[in-house]
Amino acid sequence: MAHRLETILNHAKASNPAAALPPLSKHASTRMRQRGIGLDDIDAALTYGRTIHAKGVTFFVIGHKEVQKFSAHGIDLDAFAGIQVLVSHDGSVVTTYRSHDLHAIKSSPRVRRHGRGVSRH
Repeated sequence: MAHRLETILNHAKASNPAAALPPLSKHASTRMRQRGIGLDDIDAALTYGRTIHAKGVTFFVIGHKEVQKFSAHGIDLDAFAGIQVLVSHDGSVVTTYRSHDLHAIKSSPRVRRHGRGVSRH
């Protein structure tokens, strides 16, 4: 999994960025059309966004901190502020949307599982 995510993060080095994007689920393609999110938005999030591991997926998000950080390096991410791209463990894009509320992304609490044959008395 780590190798696949590393591949996604380094995809911008390819000569044809659109061809180097990870596969999109049918749901992600539909939501992109509905929400006016393009391949450039996904490319920016995967390249410049912060990663948050939560809810069984990896979030790539461009928030205000990323806009400010990369602005200092001459990269304008204003148009991409709020883009969130969710990538599954197999490296495919599950969905994408715009939201500036990063507090909504919270790790699910881990559930302690009892071993087989252990009774709960």
